[in-house]
Amino acid sequence: MEEQKSSTREIELLLKEIGEKIEELVKKGAEAGAEVKVDLERKISDLRSKKTTLEDELKKAKQILEREFQEKKEEFEPRIKESKGFLEESVRQLGFAIKALLGSK
Repeated sequence: MEEQKSSTREIELLLKEIGEKIEELVKKGAEAGAEVKVDLERKISDLRSKKTTLEDELKKAKQILEREFQEKKEEFEPRIKESKGFLEESVRQLGFAIKALLGSK
């Protein structure tokens, strides 16, 4: 799960970087001539749309991963509790065995 968080963080940083580059283009577009300005504005609009789409897809992927994690967690929790109970009983029985061995000497 930690690796997925790291990958998600990398994607978020990449999206932030894309946003910053878009803002740079906006500034350059403001300084450009009329024909170039129209072309840059169109490209900027396309990039913003794609960035928004990527952010939405990332959000959906995060939700899916979180849901799957919760499902697996819920699936394994009863088994973990059962194993914990077996371990506790084993330690208790081991304690009785040690007491029996030490008591017989």
